[in-house]
Amino acid sequence: MKRQKPRAALPAGLTLLGGGTMPTPPSPDQATLEAFPNPAPTRGYQVTFDCPEFTSLCPVTGQPDFAHIIITYWPNKQCVESKSLKLYLGSFRNQGCFAETIVNRILDDVVACCRPRRAVITGRFTPRGGIGIEVTATYPHE
Repeated sequence: MKRQKPRAALPAGLTLLGGGTMPTPPSPDQATLEAFPNPAPTRGYQVTFDCPEFTSLCPVTGQPDFAHIIITYWPNKQCVESKSLKLYLGSFRNQGCFAETIVNRILDDVVACCRPRRAVITGRFTPRGGIGIEVTATYPHE
């Protein structure tokens, strides 16, 4: 019988990782983005989260909106923890928001979470009525 290695202790401040099944928060205001110490804080590198199944609601019609969200950031002292990001993005599912609001909110929340050197958030919203929308927001603001 193989002996299992003991689980490494989680970095301080991480409450969602390793907590088993977690319910999706009902709104972004009730979601928590968590961060952990950057393992290579002196090196410049980029992290990209590819989120092709993002959903929200049209604030006017209440119909579902679908998007491909791409989050790219260059860590400074902290990195975004991916499980908390998954739950955070899922919390938009029942929120009525315009595409521009969503992308800028995600940027603001990522910046508040980990204070990156740079961040770029792009939302490619699926066409409805024949028009797709792509919104890109950057930090620092260009």
